[in-house]
Amino acid sequence: MKYANNILETIGNTPLVKLNKLTAELPCLVLSKYETFNPGNSVKDRMALQMIEDAEADGRLKPGGTIIEGTSGNTGMGLALAAIIKGYKCIFVMADKQSKEKVDMLKAVGAEVVVCPTAVEPDDPRSYYSVSKRLGEETPNSWYVNQYDNPSNAKAHYLSTGPEIWEQTEGKITHFVVGVGTGGTISGVGKYLKEQNPNIKVWGIDTYGSVFKKYHETGIFDENEIYPYVTEGIGEDILPKNVDFSIIDGFTKVTDKDAAVYTQRLSKEEGMFLGNSAGAAIKGVLQLKEHFTKDDVVVVLFHDHGSRYVGKMFNDDWMRKMGYID
Repeated sequence: MKYANNILETIGNTPLVKLNKLTAELPCLVLSKYETFNPGNSVKDRMALQMIEDAEADGRLKPGGTIIEGTSGNTGMGLALAAIIKGYKCIFVMADKQSKEKVDMLKAVGAEVVVCPTAVEPDDPRSYYSVSKRLGEETPNSWYVNQYDNPSNAKAHYLSTGPEIWEQTEGKITHFVVGVGTGGTISGVGKYLKEQNPNIKVWGIDTYGSVFKKYHETGIFDENEIYPYVTEGIGEDILPKNVDFSIIDGFTKVTDKDAAVYTQRLSKEEGMFLGNSAGAAIKGVLQLKEHFTKDDVVVVLFHDHGSRYVGKMFNDDWMRKMGYID
């Protein structure tokens, strides 16, 4: 009989799925690494389990402990699933720009959720970075995950996602494109792929209001680049230690409107019911058109599932209110 001993054993080995209609104008083959097949419906299941296992191994996370993390939702889901199986409690801190579905989803898997304002500086005591760090210091027998600077984040993708993509493309991949938030996915996958073939190009998708693109190109952390944006799960107003800029060949920025519109188009034209960052990622691939030839194999990673955005990007009233559709 073939079965998994628990839900955690189903993490990884997600399929590669070809894009057809949205990429018709491109000369190359475009394949999506379809991460919603993970049990928590996102790529973050991989690093959540890796971070927990590494913290258990070196004693940072002790039996019966409480896991504390600031999350936009997906890392929290991955951590919560592992916590259920392994017997931990979870407290998650979220910014108020995240969809209501994400908050409800985390509560559904037994987590306590604290919501903080988005439009404050990272070092403001009300920010979700500050609140999660403070809770980590104040809560007895707790472990503050800190996915932004936790090396187990990138390690998970170096050990699993990268090798899977290399094997699934039979080493024919020429470009890897992915949205960048904590930096774990692009850095871990990129490092593995470039070790196999240094000619593979690694492109990050950034958003307006985030610091990544300018910092990569100039080395300047420009606070004037920072302002609130709608796109969820990518971009930052900090420089996480997991972003290894030396591995990234370039960034392209996608607008909030384009990210939202292309999230809907993926669903309606490709049958791919995906999250907000997938819309940004596929629009980013289209913006990079001049970099591709007919012999190229482009792999774009799609992070999470559309069910987390039904009140926003998949709600036409919300889309009209934002001015994204007529």
